[in-house]
Amino acid sequence: MEIESLKFPVGRFSAPKEIAAQQLEEWVGIIEEFPALLITETYKLSEEQLDTPYRPEGWTVRQVVHHCADSHMNSFIRFKLALTEDNPTIKPYHEDLWAELADAKDLPIGPSLKILEGLHHRWVALIKSLSADDLQKTFFHPANQKTMSLATTIALYAWHSKHHLGHVKLVSEKFRQET
Repeated sequence: MEIESLKFPVGRFSAPKEIAAQQLEEWVGIIEEFPALLITETYKLSEEQLDTPYRPEGWTVRQVVHHCADSHMNSFIRFKLALTEDNPTIKPYHEDLWAELADAKDLPIGPSLKILEGLHHRWVALIKSLSADDLQKTFFHPANQKTMSLATTIALYAWHSKHHLGHVKLVSEKFRQET
């Protein structure tokens, strides 16, 4: 497999220009299902398999799971900020450095899977409560120099969920083929 396919197993994210209600509903469904799909994909992996990178010089499955918890917590907070402030400037973080911290490199994935289950339950409930006007509320990302609407952020995190589930599947499928 070429490196681009390993890095982006579901392709790169492309922000939609227009968002239809049906598309939004599909993205919310992806976000809602993500924790269960991630649990299903990881529950049979051994410690050695969890410590296997999905590509050369890539994160391990363990780091990917912990990253998803970190990233999705940050996004949930960004939603709340956008809903309660006028185009707030959010705080970026160094996800690559976070993935190298001991909690992401060494700890079992169970706590992050539980975080994702609870977080996505709340996040989806919040998203489903939003009006059309709420979905147009924004936050400013200073690292990207972009203002993002909540609707576009839903698209991004549906992609993000599929993107990292794809990374985990690369490893789990590799080990299924070897047995």
